[in-house]
Amino acid sequence: MPVHFAQTEGFPMIRTVGVQGMLVTFADQMTEASNRATLAFRTAIEQLDLEGVIETSTSLASAYVRFDPQSLSHARLHDCLSTLLDARDWYAAELPVGRRFWRVPTVYGTSRAPQLAEAADLAGMSEHQAIESLSSSRVRVLTIGFAPGQPYLGPLGKEWNIPRQTELTPLVPAGALVLAISQFVLFSSSTPTGWRHVGQTGFGIFQPKAATPFALRAGDELQFDAVTEQEFGRICERDPSFGGATATEIRA
Repeated sequence: MPVHFAQTEGFPMIRTVGVQGMLVTFADQMTEASNRATLAFRTAIEQLDLEGVIETSTSLASAYVRFDPQSLSHARLHDCLSTLLDARDWYAAELPVGRRFWRVPTVYGTSRAPQLAEAADLAGMSEHQAIESLSSSRVRVLTIGFAPGQPYLGPLGKEWNIPRQTELTPLVPAGALVLAISQFVLFSSSTPTGWRHVGQTGFGIFQPKAATPFALRAGDELQFDAVTEQEFGRICERDPSFGGATATEIRA
């Protein structure tokens, strides 16, 4: 008998996206559980090894499948996805294996990340309290997008559910750690942003000439450890590509 575990009425749902796409959505907003379901379900799709599937990807709360309709009909793919959805409670599924835990040296505040004080004030904290809170938070790569290899990271505690800015910051550098709506974004290139610049890393998450251009994968976890400006300078001098970021495999 099919087993249905919809966290929100009407979800999960399967929708057709153009001629070559199907989207499986687990919620109308990102939660830890809907993101967990998205990551686990995408892995399960890939394990089916369906002939005609070209690629899969994830957003905050949806898994996308691009396929060749000449090799795999819409009806058959829909049936396979529906059967897979009914097989288990995806909201409580284990996260995929092969994920990594990254520790990233980070300067908070100073002239390198000048909007920490503003963000701290919005969260009702001092700068010192904000650094302690942010640097001790272990966050997940919820999805990658907007720019090559660029992760959205979270969720942070509800105290960090602060709004985006009403105006753009003209430019933040690559490696900028920015914050809004209980999430971090780690910038892969220099760009304007409406998110508050609270930390600076030397982590080159997009290196187009490398064998693996994107350092991070959806499901990886990160912690942004606080270091002084002096320590940061020494770290980046020793390791200009990764800024001292290190990774270990998550085994459980």
